[in-house]
Formats: sequence, structure tokens, C-alpha cells
Amino acid sequence: MFFTLLLIASIMSASVQSGSVEDAFKTHNVVPDVIPEAPNQLLKVTYPNGLVAENGVELTPTQVKEQPVVEWSAEPSDYYTLIMTDPDAPSRDEPKFREFKHWVLVNIAGNDVSTGEALAEYVGSGPPKDTGLHRYVFLLYKQPGKLDFDGARVSSKSRRNRPKFHVARFAEHHQLGSPVAGTLYQAQYDDYVPKLHQQLSED
Repeated sequence: MFFTLLLIASIMSASVQSGSVEDAFKTHNVVPDVIPEAPNQLLKVTYPNGLVAENGVELTPTQVKEQPVVEWSAEPSDYYTLIMTDPDAPSRDEPKFREFKHWVLVNIAGNDVSTGEALAEYVGSGPPKDTGLHRYVFLLYKQPGKLDFDGARVSSKSRRNRPKFHVARFAEHHQLGSPVAGTLYQAQYDDYVPKLHQQLSED
């Protein structure tokens, strides 16, 4: 009886978690602005200060300047791609640079982020002044296997190739399928943003 109740609770918990990701992505129009369909698993994204990025919570650029810890369940033999993207560049009303690529890690072995190959190193939120809230979307894709990725790598000191990124096209090009997990937070300008923009001054 105990195990039956435990199983029911586990199923209900998974259902609630699934709904929260799908609801958040639809509420904040990540579907359809970024991807056509929401993943059904919550990606756990925790910043070094202990803040968690989920359900569109508002965080500040200062709070998210350091690379977060990202966690999910995986087999060690599986490979994953992790992407963080901002569809609201330079603003949600006029997203002419949609999307801005903040972080792309590929060939992550299992759930060990440190094994990933950085196509674009992590940079935090840098929404320009008076552009309101931006959405910062994390998506996790399960790769069909270890892949070869073309193109130049982008350091955390460069904005090269970051604007006008399209995560859905990237996934289609590399045959990644639909994302298996995701989450998002929102942020707007604070005093850290000019420092980040200066950091990204390299071509």
C-alpha cells in the first residue's frame, strides 16, 4: 500500500512539474516565439547565489552574471546540447535581433556540464536600458549521439555571432529533435549591464 501511494505521488509530482514548464512557456509566449512546442520536463538551473531560474521568475543581471549549475537526469552514455537564448533583443516590442545567443554547450556527456564543448561561452543577461523585461530561455536537447559541430567558437568576451540566433533552426540543422527539458527567467536593466556590454566589446 505504501509503495502504491508513493508511486501515485510520484506520478502526480511529475504531472505538476510537466504542467509548470508547459504553462510557463505558453504564459510567457516562449511557445511560439522560440519553439513550437514546450518540453515536458523542468530543467533545474541554480545560480551560485542560490537563486533558481524557473517559471519566468524575475532576476537581475547582477544576480545571473555567473554561470549557473544545470541539473537533469541522464544516462552517462547519452549526449546533450544545452542552450540559453534571449528572444527579446533588443526589446520584446521590437525583437529585430531575435534571438541573442547567451550559451551553447554541445556533446555534454550524461549530465556532466563540465564535459560539454562550448560553441558559445556563458554570458549573463544584458538587457539595454528602457527595454523592459527580457525572457531568458534554457533548453536541453538529447543528441542522437556524439556530433561534429561546425563554425567558430564564441568566447565570453565576444558578441560575435550571438545576435539573430534561432534555436529552433539550430536544432533542426543538427537533427536534435524537440527539447527534452527547459525553464526560463526574466530580467531587465540594472547597473551591471554596462559592465557586461563592455566585456562583450570584442568582435
